[in-house]
Amino acid sequence: MRSSRLLSILMLLQWRGCLSATVLAREFEVSVRTIYRDVDALSASGVPVYAERGRQGGITLHPGYRTRLTGLTPGEAESLPLAGIATVARDLGLGAEAAAAQLKLMASLPVDAGEGALRIARRFHIDPLPWYHRAETAPCLPELASAVWRERCIQIDYENWQGQTRHELEPLGLVLKGGLWYLVASRRGKPPRSYRVASIRSITVLERTFSRPASFDLAVHWPASVADFERWLMKDIATVRLSAEGCRILRAVSPMAAEQVEASSRPSTREHWIEAEMPIETPEYSARQLLRLGAEVEVLAPAALRLALQQEARAVLALYRQEPDPGTGQAGSGKA
Repeated sequence: MRSSRLLSILMLLQWRGCLSATVLAREFEVSVRTIYRDVDALSASGVPVYAERGRQGGITLHPGYRTRLTGLTPGEAESLPLAGIATVARDLGLGAEAAAAQLKLMASLPVDAGEGALRIARRFHIDPLPWYHRAETAPCLPELASAVWRERCIQIDYENWQGQTRHELEPLGLVLKGGLWYLVASRRGKPPRSYRVASIRSITVLERTFSRPASFDLAVHWPASVADFERWLMKDIATVRLSAEGCRILRAVSPMAAEQVEASSRPSTREHWIEAEMPIETPEYSARQLLRLGAEVEVLAPAALRLALQQEARAVLALYRQEPDPGTGQAGSGKA
């Protein structure tokens, strides 16, 4: 187990350069003290690894050092077809290059390992989109990927619910989440923010470059950013009563809300139902979301959400009390 971790640390340092002990400890799910012991073990075995002090410091390999321990295990070789998603490479404008790279890797494998990898490729397919969703068009994605890679500043026209604005950004990374692309970028030294790529109306890649923060790790930043956004978005709490069917539908509609409900659930006075606290957004938006659960949920508080549900339900009822006009298919003025 330790020997495998030592090799992984060595390969990671060779690939990503200087990394802090904290980042390595998080990567391998061990303590910082364990990482320092591993570094000592690598150094004792002749690997030129050392620690740099200071804010931009960390653990690094001597410049120019390269290990030859890059052989793949049978399991690693078989996983090669799953190492990259073809649609992702295509969206980034790297479809042909990714296919060529994978072909070269496959061709370099021993015969038995190559046959195993080919079997995996023919039997497993990754589709990152949820059911009933379609991929967003993002024509500027290859330009963004190039700017991220070359550390070039960009200027974008960005449109959201507040309107269209122009920003000059330092692009730090791209993330594919649930079939949607997001740009993570900073603006004039401020903390990184996320921008939905499909909302970028135009992009200009500038000549000016920027220095990527050595401490920034996209894989660490993104989940923390998502958690912060969810907490900000669903900052209010509702007390609800749910049936077993309501809990099932809620898990499909909003897994995060379902987790909170399960964690706070308690018996209800209504048989086979539970009471719990649920995170919500604004009363108007949450009312429409909760109506997806039909009569399998009852909001007990706050009063503003109960009122919003009543108003939305009355509007739906008024709509369906009218007979549709046979000529236009629209509702007429007659009563049902």
